[in-house]
Amino acid sequence: MQLPPVLQGNVTSPAGFQAAGIAAGIKKPGILDMALIVSDVPAAAAAVYTTNKVQAAPLQVTKEHIAAGPLTAVVVNAGNANACNGERGLVDARQMTAKTAEVLGIDAQAVAVASTGVIGQPMPMEKILAGIDSLGSALSPDGGEVASRAIMTTDLVPKTGKVEVVIGGKTVTIGGMAKGSGMIHPNMATMLAFYTTDAAIAPELLQKALTRSVQVSYNMISVDGDTSTNDMALILANGCAGAPSIDSEGADYEAFTAALTALSIELAKAIARDGEGATKLIEVRIEGAATEADAKKAAMSVVKSSLFKSAVFGNDANWGRVMCAIGYSGANFDPNKVDVYLGSIQTAKQGMALNFSEAEATEALKQKEVVVTVQLNDGDFSAAAWGCDLTYDYVKINADYRS
Repeated sequence: MQLPPVLQGNVTSPAGFQAAGIAAGIKKPGILDMALIVSDVPAAAAAVYTTNKVQAAPLQVTKEHIAAGPLTAVVVNAGNANACNGERGLVDARQMTAKTAEVLGIDAQAVAVASTGVIGQPMPMEKILAGIDSLGSALSPDGGEVASRAIMTTDLVPKTGKVEVVIGGKTVTIGGMAKGSGMIHPNMATMLAFYTTDAAIAPELLQKALTRSVQVSYNMISVDGDTSTNDMALILANGCAGAPSIDSEGADYEAFTAALTALSIELAKAIARDGEGATKLIEVRIEGAATEADAKKAAMSVVKSSLFKSAVFGNDANWGRVMCAIGYSGANFDPNKVDVYLGSIQTAKQGMALNFSEAEATEALKQKEVVVTVQLNDGDFSAAAWGCDLTYDYVKINADYRS
C-alpha cells in the first residue's frame, strides 16, 4: 500500500466541520480542557476502542450512539477520565451528550463523548455543563488547532495533520487530531484520536478502513506497556466534498484507506515521540519474517523492552537487548540467521557480534529518531513499531500524576 504525504492540518481542514476548545476549569485555571467537533450535516461514524476490560463510561455511551446511526458532534473533556465511577459515570457521560445536543439543537444520540485524565474521580459536572455552553459559542471553521490543545493531558505538543486524496475526480480531505503521552500500549494503546473527512463512505466500509489503519499505527506503538481504560479512535465522514460515495471495496476504497493509514501512522508516531519524559523516538523495523504476525510480534517486543529503551536513553549500543527481546516475543525465527542494525551500523550478523565501531553506533543512538533494523532472513514479511526511550523524567511525571 503506497501512502500519500501527511500535510499540516487538523479536524476542521475537511469541508463542513467546525471545532472549539475552551478552559472549563476541570484542570488548573486557564488550562484548555474541553473540545467540541461538529459536522454541518449528519455524518457516518466509526470507532475502535481499548481492549482493556475496565472501560470508561464515555466509551460505553459512544458505542451505543454509533450503533444507533449517524453522528453530528463529538464532545471531549481532559483532566478527568470518568472511569471506575459506576452508574454515576454513565449518567454523567449521557448528560454530556444531552447538553451538547441541547446546545446544537440535535438529538443526543447524534453526539459521541470522550474523556481523558485521572481515573476514579467524580466528574465536575457543573463546570463541564457550563463548558459545553461555552464550546457551542466558540465553534469555528478554524477551531481545529485550539481543539487539539484542549484534549491534551501530559502531552507536551498537540498532534494534528491532514491528508488529501482524489476520489472520483474530486479531492477529499481527512483531518485528524490525537492525544497521548503516557499509559500507551497497543490495542488502542491513554490515547484518543479523532478524524473528520468530507468523503462520503458507507459506515461499514468506514469501520473497516479505520480498523485496518489502527492495526498498523496505534496498535504498533508503546510508551510504557500500559493499556488505558479510555482509548478511542473515532472518525466522522460527512460527504461535503461532493465526491462519489464509496459504497464498495475497490480503487476508491483502497485510496481512502491508504490516506487514513498515512495519517494514523503519523499521529501514532507523534504520540510515541511525545512519550512522557522521552528524548527520542525509536522506530523498530523487522524485515524478512516468515509471517506478518511474526514481524509484528518481534517489532513490538523490542519497542516495549524497558532494558532496550533505557539503553537508547543512555546511548548504549547494547544490541544484545534487541536479540533478547525478539527471543521472548513469541515470533518464529532462527536466531542464527538474525542481523541487527543500529541506524546504518550493523552490530550483529547471523546472531553473533560484529567488530563494529562503538563510536559510530553511539552516534546513531544520539539522534532524535533512532532506527533499529532487524533482518530475520526467514521470509518476505515486514513490520514497523514505534516507541521512545525510558528516562528519569518518566518516573518523575508518573510519581505525582495527580498533583
